[in-house]
Amino acid sequence: MKTFLATLFLLFCFLSNTHCWRVFHRGRAVGGNLGSPGNEETLYGVKDTPDQWFDQVLDHFNPTDTRTWKQRYFTNDQFYDYSVGGPVFLMIGGEGAASPKWMTSGAWIDYAMKFGALCLQLEHRYYGKSHPTIDTSTKNLQYLTSQQALADLAGFIMAMNEKLKLPSNTKWIVFGGSYPGSLAAWMREKYPHLVHGAMSASGPLLAEVDFQEYFQVVDDSLKTYSEECVDEIKKGTSQIDVFLSHMIGQRNIDKKFKLCDPIEDSITNPKDISNFYETLAGNFASIVQYNKDFRMGGTQKISNITIDTLCDIMTSKDKGSAVDRLAAVNSLLLEANNLKCLDYKYDKMVKEMSDTSWSSEVAEGGRQWTYQTCTEFGFFQSSSYRPQVFGNKFPVDFFIQMCMDVFGPKYNAAFLNSGVDRTNTFYGALDIEVSNVVFVHGSIDPWHALGITKTVSQDAPAIYIEGAAHCANMYPARDTDLPQLKAARATIMQLIDKWIRL
Repeated sequence: MKTFLATLFLLFCFLSNTHCWRVFHRGRAVGGNLGSPGNEETLYGVKDTPDQWFDQVLDHFNPTDTRTWKQRYFTNDQFYDYSVGGPVFLMIGGEGAASPKWMTSGAWIDYAMKFGALCLQLEHRYYGKSHPTIDTSTKNLQYLTSQQALADLAGFIMAMNEKLKLPSNTKWIVFGGSYPGSLAAWMREKYPHLVHGAMSASGPLLAEVDFQEYFQVVDDSLKTYSEECVDEIKKGTSQIDVFLSHMIGQRNIDKKFKLCDPIEDSITNPKDISNFYETLAGNFASIVQYNKDFRMGGTQKISNITIDTLCDIMTSKDKGSAVDRLAAVNSLLLEANNLKCLDYKYDKMVKEMSDTSWSSEVAEGGRQWTYQTCTEFGFFQSSSYRPQVFGNKFPVDFFIQMCMDVFGPKYNAAFLNSGVDRTNTFYGALDIEVSNVVFVHGSIDPWHALGITKTVSQDAPAIYIEGAAHCANMYPARDTDLPQLKAARATIMQLIDKWIRL
């Protein structure tokens, strides 16, 4: 999911499986999935909660279609007193499997303990174990939209109010990070009679086909280490251009970057070359996005890799030429993800992405999220911003072609542009008008470029955390957290208190 699969919701590995890095590290369209809170010990003596199932409507917008399916959810009522009542906190699932670890860990659990809240988590349709259709064929993916997901949440809230016999004045607060952060804000916007408040972390609100700002933030974040780090990346990619121009150089690339297939066989295939460059760029993007907060359940090795780690390599002249150092970064990530070689072949990626079986690796989220980016959001992290670094080797057209190759010729540029315009019109993009929503972003997280980072309305304040990465405020607190991150969590708690009292 990175070579296309990938990036968007980045990076990936929203599961604890180590192979997800390979699947998602293709294609810059995966996003930034919130993932698991990590492997911290269970808090408050509560074990992981069991799967529960809700009868969900397949198509909320066709009253003649009465089909239903089983949607997974989790419950933690440890802090809630049914005889007294209290708020209900709902964590929104996103572009990966919902993790039961969130039911016992994370900042929202601290809030739940303070306010005596009932905690629920609803898995997003088409992800994890929530399978609305027999497969993920393009025809069946027509029911995979953000609007359907919001309607799922609305139906779930109404059903839980009735099933649990909650008081009529119960106040629901929704929580979401990354794409679910967007859903949280949109839920408050579209269903204010059901949702009383929303914590939206790292949520992109502006749909954009060519998300070229992504790598601008990646560069700026790497520069927090030093300008030299970015300069050396530029030098390394320029040297790759030279290596690729002759056979001896091509074979050196094979060896240095541990390619699964000889690149000399792909030298006339621009899609393979784009995929190769995009993957190298993603090596840096994936670490920047989760810098010092990469707790997605991957290997311990990947969790310990930071901006400093990569830039230490890129600026260490004793490690060889700039291209050698780029290769060293690549080898580090391959090893951390237990991979023996770098798979850059475009046709192989398209073949994997075209597998519609629920048992396939891409069914963990890669195919589904890519479909959402190809129909609603774009979010394609192209090289348009910095052609001086990658020679614009993976322009936005590369990703649009991928949409067509995976889902069919209908999913072309005109179709995607129309879909993105529709999304921005429906939700309001950065001009969204809501109350009782807090927008939280970190300066290191590239996704803040598509979100609200400055307060426009006091009823919907923005918290911009200098030095923080993707969804950092949602993870369990640590003594080593930045002071401004600690302050952000405290402010969020104050806002929730205010909303509950309204």
